[in-house]
Amino acid sequence: MELDETDLSIVRALQGDGRLTYETLAQQVGLSRPAARTRVHRLQESGAVRVAAIVHPAVRGLSASAHLAIDTHGPAAPVAREIAALPQAPFVTLTSGRRAIMTELRTAGFEELERAIEHIRALPAVRTVDPLVATRHVKDPYLLTGEPTVTVQDALDERILAELEEDGRLPFAELAVRVGLSAGATRARTLRLLDGGVAKVVALVRPDVLGMGYLCGFSLRVAGPAATVAEEVARHDRVSFLSTCLGRAELVGTVTAESFEAVRATLEEIRALPAVREVESWLHLELVKERYDTGPHPA
Repeated sequence: MELDETDLSIVRALQGDGRLTYETLAQQVGLSRPAARTRVHRLQESGAVRVAAIVHPAVRGLSASAHLAIDTHGPAAPVAREIAALPQAPFVTLTSGRRAIMTELRTAGFEELERAIEHIRALPAVRTVDPLVATRHVKDPYLLTGEPTVTVQDALDERILAELEEDGRLPFAELAVRVGLSAGATRARTLRLLDGGVAKVVALVRPDVLGMGYLCGFSLRVAGPAATVAEEVARHDRVSFLSTCLGRAELVGTVTAESFEAVRATLEEIRALPAVREVESWLHLELVKERYDTGPHPA
């Protein structure tokens, strides 16, 4: 799908706040309200953009996470799709480099994380699983910063979150019908959850839609405290994700860029940091799964 500058402006606005009203969105991009509504619907129906609520991991009890580099006996694509079926795996890609598959796991504690890793190890076509256990998410476009200031009170709050995870732009009136409350009560509950940091509604966008279709993963071995180096690396605009970790490296991250040259330049800037001892990188060749609303839903 070809996007013009107005489409791109709409996408960027929805990345900041997926529930912007059509009126506000129209004012920001210089369209009429009906025209803004039509363009948003077209973007969603094309599959280029999906607007959804991302619930804070703490609310779902997702306190442990890891990045797995996986090699296979034979073709990797069927294995990647088998891993993508796991609810603990929000992110799965086919990659270049030493390993054929990279996946992220998010689980309710380290015991579940260990079970998920062992499940993947036991898949018949899996040859090697090399995990990096995350200790702190330094930069993450889909992770809310800070802890929630309010709690999920009851099953009605959960139903609201579940509906918004499927469609983050549901109008309050329709959301009210689905959860069985008045429109006013639904609006009050929803705003409480969003303003309190329980969830954030964002536009999930394929990087190529924004002209940033080159994704490169990297891991870093560093000298000295990892946190200090992490802050320097996270300041790079093209570094879209970064986590400190335990395992073969101290940092793992992603470069999202507009060209191979931009990827190369960003990696060179990272290599130039005095505390960086070793850089390993790989290209994400196919995004098999990226969905951060698949965690457990408490009763």
